Amino acid sequence: MTPESHSLTDRDLTSDDTPVPPPGCPAHGLGPGGVRRLYGPEAEDRRALYEKLRAEHGAVAPVLIHDDVPMWVVLGHSENLHMVRSPSQFTRDSRIWAPLRSGRIKPDHPLTPHFAWQPICSYAEGDEHLRLRGAVTGAMSTIDYRGLRRYINRTTQALVNRFCEEGRADLVGRFADHLPMAVMCEVLGMPDEYNDRIVHAARDMLKGTETAIASNQYIVDALTRLTARRRTQPEDDFTTHLVNHPARLTDDEIREHLRLVLIAAYEATANLIANVLRVILTDPRFRAQLNGGQMTVPEAVEQSLWDEPPFSSILGYFAKQDTELGGQRIRKGDGLLFGIAPGNVDPRVRPDLSAGMQGNRSHLAFGGGPHECPGQDIGRAIADTGIDALLTRLPDIQLDCAEDELRWTASIASRHLVELPVRFEPRPPQDVRQRPALRPLPVQRPGWLITTAGPQSTEPTADRPATPDTVAAWSVVPEPAAAPQRRPGLWRRVLRWWRGD
Repeated sequence: MTPESHSLTDRDLTSDDTPVPPPGCPAHGLGPGGVRRLYGPEAEDRRALYEKLRAEHGAVAPVLIHDDVPMWVVLGHSENLHMVRSPSQFTRDSRIWAPLRSGRIKPDHPLTPHFAWQPICSYAEGDEHLRLRGAVTGAMSTIDYRGLRRYINRTTQALVNRFCEEGRADLVGRFADHLPMAVMCEVLGMPDEYNDRIVHAARDMLKGTETAIASNQYIVDALTRLTARRRTQPEDDFTTHLVNHPARLTDDEIREHLRLVLIAAYEATANLIANVLRVILTDPRFRAQLNGGQMTVPEAVEQSLWDEPPFSSILGYFAKQDTELGGQRIRKGDGLLFGIAPGNVDPRVRPDLSAGMQGNRSHLAFGGGPHECPGQDIGRAIADTGIDALLTRLPDIQLDCAEDELRWTASIASRHLVELPVRFEPRPPQDVRQRPALRPLPVQRPGWLITTAGPQSTEPTADRPATPDTVAAWSVVPEPAAAPQRRPGLWRRVLRWWRGD
């Protein structure tokens, strides 16, 4: 029998009668009705907060987001999967969200960029979702991943060249933040747009600073130029395939989906690279497994996707009808937070968090259902290849500060490492334009054919030693009549003896 639990929309959470506890009190993070807040000082350690909510409410818990707007946070692994895989019950279209329809949420709400509806595949449903999503996945299918990995490796070497002679670097600001943007600009077909300015703009708009709107406009302008250019000058890149897809997307739809792909891939992959490198530098056992061959870099990336996913939660999903989830009664119009990080550490799925998850890709890092991340293979390729190339180039890399000095910037959606200072033995730059080869090509000797061989071609050489098969061929070539007869060399005499001549 399901325990009765009232929806948050039934409560009057706006009452001012609830006493406010003094600072430092364990109840200080509680809002109206005794519901815990997902913002403010008490919510800085969200991992601990999620575990408190799990202990108090189970797999689905009531919470308050900014301005004390009520929501549910889904903490269970199976409950999260059920939510994202049940489009008949839950949607990403926020226009049915009860607090939004009632005017409870103001236009200047700080989380508006996270839930504001847009005409893109992430928020669409039915035939419209199939049309838009089909165009994106169709363009993704044209990517040459072998060529992509070569480009990632060259870009990694170019980035390392910028600081390899210094012996010190910040791997967040000079590597993790740059590699995904450089690669995605190449994938989209605008490599000339990659520079420090676009990296700063992407990071700035995600932080929500005072200049975030201007930073967003900078990226939108670049994508607008790209869309117009590919309409008239098609090339073999993601944007051209998106333009030419049978779904016939408009310029606005193309630009918005390019923005979605660029920013989502950038933020997720930058966080992923920083998280993996941090664990390698701070956990001796983890690094020993890598160095000893018990773990590959792709396996290390998957482990990080379990332990510290690039996006800790996604806001949000919305109930299309009255339903039940995790023992809680969910009403039509309720909002739910897709809890990626808490779902990945659900005790029912991972009773021992210290146990490795090699070979297991059932984490929630890339979502699931109709809105599962279509670019996850690109993110994996950038992280796998980039980290492997970095560690190969700088195998003696070490953390250049105490682990407890590392700092993060956190939001309801993610946790971004501010800096990752490292030190290593200075090294000279590498020529990233040189084509890779196992060994130098031997000097090609013209006239090696027996029909055109001269006197020298019949003699064994260091780069063309004689063998029983070739000696027979060389020996049938007649010597020019005018050439003096020479006594065979020792090597030829030995071969003739061996052949019985």
